[in-house]
Amino acid sequence: MLRSMYSGISGMKNSQTKLDVIGNNIANVNTAGYKKAMVNFQDMMSQTTSGAQGATANRGGVNASQVGLGSTIGAISNIHTQGFQQVTNNPLDFAIEGDGMFVLVEGVNANGGATNIDLDNVTTAYSRAGNFFLDDNGNIVNAQGLYLVGFVGDPAQESTINIPETAQSFSVQSNGTINYIDANGDTQVAGQVALASFSNPSGLQKAGNNLYLDSPNAGLAEQLYAPESDNLGASVVSGSLEMSNVDLSEEFTEMITAQRSFQANTRIITTSDEILQELVNLKR
Repeated sequence: MLRSMYSGISGMKNSQTKLDVIGNNIANVNTAGYKKAMVNFQDMMSQTTSGAQGATANRGGVNASQVGLGSTIGAISNIHTQGFQQVTNNPLDFAIEGDGMFVLVEGVNANGGATNIDLDNVTTAYSRAGNFFLDDNGNIVNAQGLYLVGFVGDPAQESTINIPETAQSFSVQSNGTINYIDANGDTQVAGQVALASFSNPSGLQKAGNNLYLDSPNAGLAEQLYAPESDNLGASVVSGSLEMSNVDLSEEFTEMITAQRSFQANTRIITTSDEILQELVNLKR
């Protein structure tokens, strides 16, 4: 069989995978906190028909002769660039300006607030989607009911953030500090939003529901940081959401490229099939 036929098949499969990734990007163009994905290809091993030879006293060197055997998926990377901010005027909608991710946990007893959370012993996820709510106990949670982790108390401990039912109002500062007015009209601090830092956020694993999970290659920092701290200069914007970083014009261009690549690879298979047919017809 012709090697070109198998090369064309590999090219078709890779183009289909690229179309799958592009389709998912476009489907999430309005998803808060979504980070687009990008496919990188690499060539497969080549079949060496003759090896390279070095120069001798009487003859120059000769390069190797190799025939490629197609392409394969090199990587499907998540691009963690900043998405644009959409103003919602909802004080519990948080957008992060800069690096870092919100920390969300489940498996804690947060009735009235859970303090000194051991993140190693609970289910922990990370997200850039900052659309939060208050549950019936006054804890700040996301749409799936996962608790937002912050710093509470002095000295600060990793905890859920609780706003009492008796609070008259609350506000969020750019450094993530959440203040509320209690029943007596005094200002109290509910806590400060904590952010996780990753040296390689592209190494995070998507878990659905706008959530990411840590992986051995993500480079999670050993501790959480407060916004606008010396270790993490990111700030929190209340009343806004970070939307998807998908650029439709770029995705449509990549879609055309993937479609043409798919068509070209089908032409390779068609041409290879015609050559095989000619070989079979030689017997007539």
